[in-house]
Amino acid sequence: MATSGLPLASSQGNLCPHTSLVDPAVSARSGRTSSRPFSMAFQPIVDIETNRTIAYEALVRGHHNEPASSILCPSRSNGRVSIDRACRLAAIEVASALGVIETGADLCINVNPRPAFSDIPNLPATIAAAHRSGLPLHRLILEVTEEERLRDPRQLQATLRVYRERGLRIAIDDFGAGFAGLSLLAAFHPDIIKIDIALTREIDKRPTSRVLVKSIAQICSDLDIQLIAEGVEELPGLRALQDLGVRYMQGHHFAAPAFEALPIWPN
Repeated sequence: MATSGLPLASSQGNLCPHTSLVDPAVSARSGRTSSRPFSMAFQPIVDIETNRTIAYEALVRGHHNEPASSILCPSRSNGRVSIDRACRLAAIEVASALGVIETGADLCINVNPRPAFSDIPNLPATIAAAHRSGLPLHRLILEVTEEERLRDPRQLQATLRVYRERGLRIAIDDFGAGFAGLSLLAAFHPDIIKIDIALTREIDKRPTSRVLVKSIAQICSDLDIQLIAEGVEELPGLRALQDLGVRYMQGHHFAAPAFEALPIWPN
């Protein structure tokens, strides 16, 4: 999850009563008419060794760059499948229109496969959107965020197994915050772990955080898992993370989420 805004397709949100999936809205920058009441912002994930953007995370925004909280309301079971699907399709379509395929970068979108709801019904539409846009499935990363305790690891494993069989990659988002921790890691072997800002914030001044991140980096190295640090905002924190062996980072130090744009780094 990026350091500001609401992650894409979070299953904790539905459209607020004043919005509708079928009401046309005009994109603030492109001028295109859309059937969705939202658009997307994108934040880069960078490789500090090669100075290259390796991925973009998509975040929901209103058509005039309003925060996601203004268009997404707390979870209700009714309509959750529809809004999750619409968010993912928008992320793929907007990113592709902006040229993400040509950049060579991956695209990260967020999913919360809770035990009460299998995410598999959204998968065919997600794959179809990627095919239409020309985005290879191996460049599509689903970020799993568990905001409540994992009650049925077998269902999660079954859902993620289907993703992987189709070629998608899986990341644990917000690792070290809430319930996104070792229990989720033990439930399945992800391709990527993203360390939460709670551990990376001012890490140069917090010895305990450095010990924890060093341990996470060692776990990822032993398990051949790519490690990304979120919430990198200042150079001292970047250097501290680099000293701990963290190569991939995301945060305002590199670029804030850009509305309907793919930020260039370094710029």
